[in-house]
Amino acid sequence: MPAYMIARINVTDPERYKNYIAATPAIIQKFGGKFIARGGETVTLEGERETRRIAVVEFPALDNIRQFYDSAEYKAAIKLREGAAELDILGVAGV
Repeated sequence: MPAYMIARINVTDPERYKNYIAATPAIIQKFGGKFIARGGETVTLEGERETRRIAVVEFPALDNIRQFYDSAEYKAAIKLREGAAELDILGVAGV
């Protein structure tokens, strides 16, 4: 069953954040993931207006998300975004 990783991102240093953006696609692909949405236009339909960057990544299963997040490659990518962005990340099983 597919699973989705959803990230809400507050970018504080866009120039530095570009390094993280460049590093993550290959790591995501290694664990079977593909971007569904990545920083595109958002529309808040209910609730508090969302102003953060949004990314949605589809993986084959929640376990793939865990493997991606815990990988040495992604840990190195996290260091690239330190001081450049704050993220809320969650994984959710698809239907």
